[in-house]
Amino acid sequence: MSNEQRQRSILKALSYRLTGSLLTMLAAYFLTGEFLVAASIGGIEIVSKLLLYYWHERVWDKISYGKKKAPEYEI
Repeated sequence: MSNEQRQRSILKALSYRLTGSLLTMLAAYFLTGEFLVAASIGGIEIVSKLLLYYWHERVWDKISYGKKKAPEYEI
């Protein structure tokens, strides 16, 4: 059973990608001096890596390595 809901994985992926893509856009702007080029690079990156991160999170959620099992019952 999963410890994390899909909505949480989606929100984590969005927040992580937005942060990372802003940094990528800034770097692209500083390297090219072109806002449209930087925005294009960031736009492609945000979509592709958002999907990759979400898929990666869901796969790792299914792997039991390093997870603590919940007790079968609690008092």
